[in-house]
Amino acid sequence: MFKKIKLGNNIPVLMEAAREIHSVCIGVWIKIGSRYESADKNGISHFLEHMFFKGTQSRTAQDIAVEIDSLGGEINAYTSTEYTVFYVKVLAEYMGPALDLLSDIFLNSTFPDTDIEKEKNIVFEEIKMIEDSPSDYVHELFSKHIWGDKGLGQTVLGGMETISSFTRNDLLDYINKYYGAENIIISCSGNFIEGQLIEGLNKTIGSLDRKGVKKHALVPVFTNKTNIVSKDLSEAHICLGLKGLPYSSEDRYSMHLLNTILGSGISSRLFQNVRELRGLVYSIYSYHVAYVDTGLWAVYAGTDKKHVDEVINITVDEIRNLSRSVTAEELQRAKAQVKGNLLLALESTSNKMTNIAKQEIYYGKYYSSDEIIRMVESVTLDKVKDLADMLTGDDSFALTVYGPVKDKDLRDFCKHLQ
Repeated sequence: MFKKIKLGNNIPVLMEAAREIHSVCIGVWIKIGSRYESADKNGISHFLEHMFFKGTQSRTAQDIAVEIDSLGGEINAYTSTEYTVFYVKVLAEYMGPALDLLSDIFLNSTFPDTDIEKEKNIVFEEIKMIEDSPSDYVHELFSKHIWGDKGLGQTVLGGMETISSFTRNDLLDYINKYYGAENIIISCSGNFIEGQLIEGLNKTIGSLDRKGVKKHALVPVFTNKTNIVSKDLSEAHICLGLKGLPYSSEDRYSMHLLNTILGSGISSRLFQNVRELRGLVYSIYSYHVAYVDTGLWAVYAGTDKKHVDEVINITVDEIRNLSRSVTAEELQRAKAQVKGNLLLALESTSNKMTNIAKQEIYYGKYYSSDEIIRMVESVTLDKVKDLADMLTGDDSFALTVYGPVKDKDLRDFCKHLQ
């Protein structure tokens, strides 16, 4: 059962109890991510996330590691474009010490100068690891080409030059500016005792007196650029997409279903047509990334250089034809897939914790799994076709190709987009 209350400092606590399971997951969400960073501080949200685990006033980094392992649990964090999350997951009987550990890290980390310099090298390696994985790196290139150098176009990790410049004062200033009560949400799911949870939170994070500055984001402008980034690779990596929908769009479930039909899963059109029927790729899939104010609907494919043009042409044809060719059978199969994926995912306390936090951030309200399933079931074939027609109406395709391709080949690869 879902419940929402507020701590003494007005931080909302979202709770979804599940007595039948053995674990509990608690997350502290800060509504700040890479899109809200200034260009000269790009990457600071992610870097700061790393630094919270380097020791507190009463615990060393090793103490933190030993303590969570002794509880048989997991403590971690991650940063996205629009939020940063710190979470702990343990057996229900260890909720008290786990909450104490998470709160200590969040409130009392010391950010030693020596660890800041050491962590910069670790993040540099993380950046290099992404750049050495072309199937991951092409998405960063694609995002930058679409949204530009600022806002949504900035990477979560940042660049080596900006990271090199970070100081302890930069981290503390960022915390004081954004890590305040008005930018924080706490989410908890699993087998927990509500009174114990709220009492523990009010003694710790609930006593935080920073308010937090209201964040401001650049208005994103989707640019339908075509970019070829030449690199001596054995395979060409393609990202092709259109402007999508914001997270809270009324058409979001039609979007999920349309994307499922196009390229999510092994029965999807792209997987069957491009991989199974023609054997042109090993990996091809479509995805929709939603933000608070916009979205991106895109396709990724990896293929041999000689097949790039064919893969792009087939993909564009599939997307353009959706509004005319989607069938009732495909829609019904997509509904079953989306419902199954949702219910299976929500068997995890981590996913439950994430689900209720995102609903609060993007919708400002809670939808139960039964309500979501009803909304999925309510999507009609006409709604899906209308959405496909709307998204493809102006043919504003953006394209990034990363691999053994030269600029002079642009005409061959892109003539089908004209």
